[in-house]
Amino acid sequence: MKSPTIACSGPLGEVAVEILKSYGEILIAEDSSEEALLPIVADAVGLVLRGDGRGSARVIAEAKNLKVIGRSGVGYDNVDIQAANARRIPVIITPGANSQAVAEAALTFMLALCKKMIHWDAQLKQGNWRSRFEQSPGDLEGASLGIIGFGRIGRRLAELIRPFGMTVRAYDPLVPAETARAWDVEMTGLEELLQESDFVSIHALLNEDTRGLINPERLRLMKPGSFLINLARGGIIASLDALYEALTNGPLAGVGLDVFEPEPPDISHPIFKLENCLTSPHAICMSQRALYNSFKMMAEDMAAVLEGRRPRFVANPAALT
Repeated sequence: MKSPTIACSGPLGEVAVEILKSYGEILIAEDSSEEALLPIVADAVGLVLRGDGRGSARVIAEAKNLKVIGRSGVGYDNVDIQAANARRIPVIITPGANSQAVAEAALTFMLALCKKMIHWDAQLKQGNWRSRFEQSPGDLEGASLGIIGFGRIGRRLAELIRPFGMTVRAYDPLVPAETARAWDVEMTGLEELLQESDFVSIHALLNEDTRGLINPERLRLMKPGSFLINLARGGIIASLDALYEALTNGPLAGVGLDVFEPEPPDISHPIFKLENCLTSPHAICMSQRALYNSFKMMAEDMAAVLEGRRPRFVANPAALT
């Protein structure tokens, strides 16, 4: 074996570099593709997957000396867990590290959409001052919010919107109703949530149960004039075509999208020409504080594995047995 390395699908924050550099040379792939990762994992004892970097079975097999995989986030659908478990390689995640940032981003989308910020900005810059008499922005006060996925992020969002006087519902089959009540939130079924909510914000993990969860039939259940926001995973929404139909022919008044499938998306799709489709490149949640927290948590747990200690946050605890 040559000198050990830490292979990364994207740049690391300084705090992670400081923690991990003593365990091997830090190697950064040219991009996050499998083809870019394969050449740098041969001597890797650690693999860091940022963004859409994929820990495929092929990548894991190529990394003969791999001991730990780190995800600078809570989602791990881009890791072949079966392949990792077969090698007893723990997959580190960072739950809660970016909860505040994601909740703030959801609130940002809600405000920007209902206050028609894109529209008013364009009208003023076009010199159309009289546009102020043509439309009125909406309000959060008195509106209802439906949260799909009531984990750390969903609960933080429920806290953030309290001063706005909104009614809050949540859908999460894994969370007991009494837990939701502690946040003054009503737990409901998915269909009821879609039918009764003025805003729907998605904060669920992507898995077999949630892939395509928001499909054309469920979009048609939503209230006329409602808004849909997705900061979780693009695959939870069935397709951009379904969203485009719901935006152009109802019932949606606007959507906010930070995530897509695939990433990056095909921006020739007509949805990207709509004023009421507000987007960001899977970036709005990567605040400075969130990135620092994520990198620090991930690197500390990776270091624990490399030193033979038990990490705190592992997506596949079976790999530790």
